[in-house]
Amino acid sequence: MPSARAETPSNGVHPAYGERLEGFDYPFDVKTREFVSQGRTMSMAYLDVAPQKPNGRTVLLLHGKNFCAATFEHLIRTLTGAGYRVVAPDQIGFCKSSKPDGYQFSFHQLAQNTRDLLAAIGVEKAVVLGHSMGGMLAARYALMFPAATETLVMVNPLGFEDWKVEGVPYATVDALNEAELKTTYETVKAYQLKFYYDGKWKPEYDRWAEMNAGMYHGAGRARVAWIGALTHEMIYTQPVVYEFPKIAVATVLMIGQTDRTAPGANRAPKEVAARLGDYAALGKKAAAAIPGARLIEFPGRGHAPHIEAPEEFEPALLKALAGPK
Repeated sequence: MPSARAETPSNGVHPAYGERLEGFDYPFDVKTREFVSQGRTMSMAYLDVAPQKPNGRTVLLLHGKNFCAATFEHLIRTLTGAGYRVVAPDQIGFCKSSKPDGYQFSFHQLAQNTRDLLAAIGVEKAVVLGHSMGGMLAARYALMFPAATETLVMVNPLGFEDWKVEGVPYATVDALNEAELKTTYETVKAYQLKFYYDGKWKPEYDRWAEMNAGMYHGAGRARVAWIGALTHEMIYTQPVVYEFPKIAVATVLMIGQTDRTAPGANRAPKEVAARLGDYAALGKKAAAAIPGARLIEFPGRGHAPHIEAPEEFEPALLKALAGPK
């Protein structure tokens, strides 16, 4: 892993967290699973939250690239209140999990890690909900393990389009690393304000922006940035959109309509960038491609409707999960 070439940014009033998000407290007890992957021991952090009145069903929550298991806090409380057991891992390379040098990141590998985790804690079948990058992972998981997937739920997932085919130029991992090293609270907030929350910031979003940016302020920032570059490259080079017709499980798409997220659009020609990430159109296209998929749209909501508008998102999700299995 290359060493950082940029100066360590001034923290100002913003917190600095460790390489594995040390110093940032999760709202539920964090458990870890040790296992061997690609010849070395990994530690996968995860939340496993039990309901007070179990309904016998489990929901697996898969976070996005700029998120962690903790970001699902409100949704976890709602789901467990409705009787669901909830398992929310931090993927290898993210948040409180191991950040290994030289790891071959792939959605297949992350899906296998996740399936092994569920098997180890006794979960044979689950509703699989993925947001953003986690939506790509959720689709891959459902394709690999259909018998273990009760329902696939994708929330504004990445991967609705193949950016390289659409005209986004390739960026080397080294170039992506240089960009990752420039991450600050201000850049995180600006990006999230534009894409995640439709230009409207609320004080409760600060915690998640600080969580994301804090790892880039800490002593482990070089490793965090390098892993960020590797996973950005994974997202660009491993499209899942072509396999949507092969998804063989019940699928629900929950799409904030103002979202224009398109990783790499900033390095594409203006005329290309202008047409990318049109989630209002892409959601409809994906729903038509996935057999029997149900599309739930959230007008006026951006990339993270479960955070932006839980009062709209959560009833819609619970209603969808309560339908015919």
